[in-house]
Amino acid sequence: MKKILMIIAVMMFFGNTAFAQKPTTEYDKEKLEAARVAFITNRLDLKPEQAEKFWPLFNQYNDERTQMMNNVSSLNRESMQDLTEARAKEIIQKRFSIQQQLLDREKVFTEEITKVISPQQAIKLGGVNREFTRQVYQRHRGGRDGGPKNQ
Repeated sequence: MKKILMIIAVMMFFGNTAFAQKPTTEYDKEKLEAARVAFITNRLDLKPEQAEKFWPLFNQYNDERTQMMNNVSSLNRESMQDLTEARAKEIIQKRFSIQQQLLDREKVFTEEITKVISPQQAIKLGGVNREFTRQVYQRHRGGRDGGPKNQ
């Protein structure tokens, strides 16, 4: 059942019709999310009762992490400008503060998630999530190895 769901989601996302109506720089967020859910669910071998509890926790964590990473990116963009020494020191401290918040949030998330999934599944999660992102990026670039589309 999971494999069928995974195949359907991937086909919907990666199929020719997914990109036929839109420029390649745009994507359907709902299809991407469905593919991500199917991919992670399949790779972690989540049981239905696990998935029911896992996804709300994961989505909340992911939203919070994304916001913190956006804050770091904003600080990084600002750091490329001419800054006073005082402002540069302030940016450094803010970056460290956000990085600590990221670590603290990951610790809490790991504690929460290991009540729902096994520690083995939890340890695989980061790699599986990165693997999905890498595959989407490579597919968007047109190759399995991330190279140019004509290779």
